[in-house]
Amino acid sequence: MNDMPLSMLFGMLAAMLIFSAFFSGSETALMTLNRYRLRHLVKLKHSGAIKAHKLLQRPDRLLGLILLGNSFVNNFASSIATVIAIKLYTDKESSIAIAAGILTIVMLICSEVTPKTLAAIKPELLAFPSAWIYTPLLKLLYPVVWFVNLFVNLLLRIVGVDVKKNYHDALNTDELKSIISDAESLMPARYQKMLMGILDLESATVEDIMTPRNEIIGVDLELPVEDIITRIKTSPHTRLPVYKTSIDRIIGFIHLRKILALLNQEDFDKQTIINLLDKPSFIPESTPVHNQMHRFKHEKIRIGLVVDEYGDVQGLVTLDDLLQEIVGELITDDVAVRTQSDGSYLVDANITIRELNRVTQWTLPTEGPKTLNGLIIEFMETIPETGISIRLHGYLLEIIKRDENSVKLVKFLPRK
Repeated sequence: MNDMPLSMLFGMLAAMLIFSAFFSGSETALMTLNRYRLRHLVKLKHSGAIKAHKLLQRPDRLLGLILLGNSFVNNFASSIATVIAIKLYTDKESSIAIAAGILTIVMLICSEVTPKTLAAIKPELLAFPSAWIYTPLLKLLYPVVWFVNLFVNLLLRIVGVDVKKNYHDALNTDELKSIISDAESLMPARYQKMLMGILDLESATVEDIMTPRNEIIGVDLELPVEDIITRIKTSPHTRLPVYKTSIDRIIGFIHLRKILALLNQEDFDKQTIINLLDKPSFIPESTPVHNQMHRFKHEKIRIGLVVDEYGDVQGLVTLDDLLQEIVGELITDDVAVRTQSDGSYLVDANITIRELNRVTQWTLPTEGPKTLNGLIIEFMETIPETGISIRLHGYLLEIIKRDENSVKLVKFLPRK
């Protein structure tokens, strides 16, 4: 090497810097590839993605190959720089130190920071072309890579890591929710809420979304016929539970489509209603929402009563409630949460905690009371008066409206 002209030495040094930049940049690019996008491209038969995916199945071998090549070119570049320095300067000791310092700065800028930054920003730009190079290079240098990895794997086994196991990037539900929350630029907010609703089905039960017992609208057969007819005509729902005195003594469900045409007949009576009833369906309060949706579909029913462990009716749930849990505001004009100009929220206290969390991205506890009213009463251990302000699990709110036995409207103040 001492006999080579300086022009050739500088050319070799430049080549080593380029090779070093390639190894450094491709390492970062391959390791920062989005694994889910990579799998998608593999399904689309992208040739570069296929090779990169295969290399990443054994990252120990890939890293061994890259670092082997990088170490070789860096050491060779250092040797060339030393020879150049000796040729240019008579003082050997100082020339070697100067060459080492200059080479370190040049390699840091040109062969490390710049290519790695580019690779971190545009990983596919470097990863896929480099995969074409590494695939045959790994086959060629496999004995050397295997020998190096033999000791590497041994050291990793000592700390309890087995590189032969193919670890997949698995997302849990919370991580997937974070990804959806960060996808504002990719989808409308209403679709984000829909996907959040689907993910929430895993933990939701019918108790979380049911209409509470005290809000059930039904037909009491103990009432006079005239009152029953009025109740049917003014009902906001198409299906009504029919019972005697108490909802616990339910007889069945009546569909308004079947009975509205008969209301004006002279012989209309309570027996007419009974003859048109559908058999009631009872749902344990702990039933998961996704199980109940499957049951509704399988049994071809759309409504059921939610009962506790003693068989007492706790509420009512419909297929529409289950669908609303998924698609939310796509099928309803929900005004339970209204954003104010000062950043505060006016919230109907009958809203479920799950729905409030989904709309506002808060983290109010969902274990225990299912509605905001229930959570406030449990926290205060009384029904608070209007004008009272409390800090509920870190969220400051003011009671705006209440009645004798419940909170009706609250105002959540902006968080600072």
